[in-house]
Amino acid sequence: MDQVIDIETDGRHISRNRGFLLVSEEGKEVGRVPLDQIAAVIVHAHGITYSNSILVALAEQGSPVVLCAANHQPRAVLLPLAGHHTQGARMRAQWQAKSPMLKQAWKQVVIRKIEFQAAALAAVGENPEPLKFIARGVRSGDTGNAEAQAARRYWPKMMGSAFRRDTDGAGTNGLLNYGYVVFRAAMSRAIVAAGLNPTIGVHHSNRSNAFALADDLLEPFRPLVDCAVRSLANQGEIEVSSACKRVLARLLAVDLNFGEMQSPVSVAMMRLASSLAMSFESGKLSLALPSPPSPLEFLSLGVFDP
Repeated sequence: MDQVIDIETDGRHISRNRGFLLVSEEGKEVGRVPLDQIAAVIVHAHGITYSNSILVALAEQGSPVVLCAANHQPRAVLLPLAGHHTQGARMRAQWQAKSPMLKQAWKQVVIRKIEFQAAALAAVGENPEPLKFIARGVRSGDTGNAEAQAARRYWPKMMGSAFRRDTDGAGTNGLLNYGYVVFRAAMSRAIVAAGLNPTIGVHHSNRSNAFALADDLLEPFRPLVDCAVRSLANQGEIEVSSACKRVLARLLAVDLNFGEMQSPVSVAMMRLASSLAMSFESGKLSLALPSPPSPLEFLSLGVFDP
């Protein structure tokens, strides 16, 4: 399974050695990973140096490099310029996509996100019916703002009535930030591999957001992070430790259902991005969206290895 490489220790140097990403400190090797196994590199530490050859090699592999602030929010992402042999045609189709298709795509994404949230609540013993009701009423483009309505009911049940989602916050919010960074990097990789531009979203359109499409498409996957973070918090883990990072990075390997088939989250993201690219080219919307995990599968998220 593809690996997420997290650099959290100050003063490390990252370089390429044959087919490996090499991490060293004061000239001594401290770790190496085969380049073809890397899903993303996430950097939190200070004083990190890079060789140009490793950045080029990661770009050639399609593996994003994510630079994070102290609150684990991404501040920059390095992605390859080309990721698919028909990238030019697909980007033109993406740019020229008509508003009705974009609105229908966002409707489907919002419905599936709320369905994932409802399934997550059911797994932790909360009533999912209010969210299921909201999901049934989502309109084209989510003009009724069902996503926000669901969020107001979802967060107090998932994280407790005192919880407030704060992207600049520490503790549980920091864990959520980190989990979302992992998913955002994986989704950005999938989007580029599908020949699409991660800046051109189907719904998000903030002019300062260079990864609007990634933020759009990862919405249904967020409850996986939420449930894992809740589990970690219940185990007394509220800091973004190395052990917690490993737990959250492993979420990319969780299997999701596509009818009678299963795919890991990272592959599910690839399938979703590719289905959107083909929809842009054909003019007919057909998104490959996974079904929510079972309650038992949700409850297994965020558990440390024995």
